[in-house]
Amino acid sequence: MATIEIEESKLSRFLFGNTRLSIIWLIIRVYIGYQWIIAGWSKLGNLAWLGESAGFAIKNFLIQATSQNPHMSAWFSYFIENIVLKHPVFFSYLVVYGEIIVGVALIIGLLTGIAAAFGIFMNINYLLAGAISINPTMIVLEIILILAWRTSGWIGFDRYLLPSFGVSWITGPVIKKQNGQSFRNTV
Repeated sequence: MATIEIEESKLSRFLFGNTRLSIIWLIIRVYIGYQWIIAGWSKLGNLAWLGESAGFAIKNFLIQATSQNPHMSAWFSYFIENIVLKHPVFFSYLVVYGEIIVGVALIIGLLTGIAAAFGIFMNINYLLAGAISINPTMIVLEIILILAWRTSGWIGFDRYLLPSFGVSWITGPVIKKQNGQSFRNTV
């Protein structure tokens, strides 16, 4: 079967593939990263999240969320009751360190698209649990960062890291060549 490649529009190429817009993505990255770090940092010293009483805060939040949100999806309610609430300490640590790691990765521009995807995953979980706050705004901005994955980390570590793995325009040294073809072309 022949492969058909659809050209990217000039507007899309300008918005998401032009390094001149990297300063805009940097501003968005730092803003979103700061929000994640502040969220994680506020939990870091709280014993209800980490330490002696780890799991207490997440357990109370989720019990309240499931009891006060009659419109919560059945599958999400099942997930909370049968998985998260049975392992609140693990999920407490996961939330705190996940927020901090995503925040740091976004600020320094390290695997920006992947960090933004994990951010969206956390935001969606918070929304499903009934915590609206800044989550919708963050999701929209994180989607934009994912769309601009080629240049959103240009002013950051991605400028040097992505070419070493190999991106659509360069085969990097990390991607080994097999029979004269790069690994990603052999599939």
